Amino acid sequence: MQHRTPFRITAATVLLAAALVVVPLAQGSTAEAAAPGAPIGNVGKFKQRVVENFTTPAVAAGGKFAKTYAKNWQPYPDGTGGMYFSGSQISGHNGVMDVLLDGKKGAAGTFGTAREAWTHVGGKFTVRARATGGDGNGAAFMLWPDSNRWADGEIDYPEGNFEASPMVFQHRMVPGQEAYATQHWTGVSWRYWHTYSIEWIPGKSVTYQLDGKTIKTITRDVPKTGHRYMFQVGNWGKKGHLYIDWFTTYDYVK
Repeated sequence: MQHRTPFRITAATVLLAAALVVVPLAQGSTAEAAAPGAPIGNVGKFKQRVVENFTTPAVAAGGKFAKTYAKNWQPYPDGTGGMYFSGSQISGHNGVMDVLLDGKKGAAGTFGTAREAWTHVGGKFTVRARATGGDGNGAAFMLWPDSNRWADGEIDYPEGNFEASPMVFQHRMVPGQEAYATQHWTGVSWRYWHTYSIEWIPGKSVTYQLDGKTIKTITRDVPKTGHRYMFQVGNWGKKGHLYIDWFTTYDYVK
């Protein structure tokens, strides 16, 4: 398991493809919190596997959230890397997964079942999220190789500090060059609800969508092996919250 701080690394990554897009896209409204839940049904060549709307309340104390959502959420063991403590930081209420940002403890884990979360070879991965506060901290939602070999490919979206705009980072798959990445700036804010999707066709392409619209397709450094869909937040920065309204994953069907 790689214990890194992905949103800090991004400042040193190098743009390998086209220049960053600098035209801001429309911001979501805070009123969207009452929007419908995760979409249901297959999408083209993507067969839906997991849907989670976090409708059951669960306190953080005693790791109750992880127990309540054990079928669709696999947290890092508390104390991993000396910084991840999902058991105390994550709760569920009002239809959201609430990640507490306190500047002292981070949180991380994998979306999906304990048995199948590590078996994605291609697929579609969608999350609806927003953050309040947490300046100096950030989040990375990512597809990370089950081999834990960085050169097998890392895909990050959305990723970035909460006071900035979330970005795309698709890392090089050349040993020794993994810190370099193709980047794309979304132009939106973590402070509003947005829906972020990754459509991954193994060895061919990765397409990034924001609120249902394609913003970037990348055809280099495209993974071919098993990955898991996960997120990490750090143990620094100001107090705040990362809210996850829902997520859904799909398998790629040839």
